[in-house]
Amino acid sequence: MQKVNFQKADSTLTLTSKTELKAFIEILFKKEKTPLATINYIFCSDKYLLSINQQFLNHDTYTDIITFGLHDKGTPVVAEVYISTDRVKENAATHGVTYTNEMLRVLFHGALHLCGYKDKSKADILTMRSKEDVYLKRYTKK
Repeated sequence: MQKVNFQKADSTLTLTSKTELKAFIEILFKKEKTPLATINYIFCSDKYLLSINQQFLNHDTYTDIITFGLHDKGTPVVAEVYISTDRVKENAATHGVTYTNEMLRVLFHGALHLCGYKDKSKADILTMRSKEDVYLKRYTKK
């Protein structure tokens, strides 16, 4: 069984080199010294992710990503990560980056959450962005 899986709920996903990207995400977990059992990325629409946000988190807002760790503390990561491709496209345009760049950032963001990084305080956000940048540079330099 693969450790990193990509699935589509009600969305299209346009990413190349998916096999290479999955392997890189496994490397991210190794570099962060976080054992990985399995992570399922589910690509969906704004509408789909909004319903998950409302149902499970009681938030009535659009978001680009929701990460659910399904493992017990101290055990290898088992997770589902939901990503709105609609939101990623909009955020890419807003930030003046390519869709691929923004999608990679969001993919790594979800993985980093599972490695213990937070993004609630200003200091946490700066640390998270810095880590995202590190992995974006490593991945795109290959």
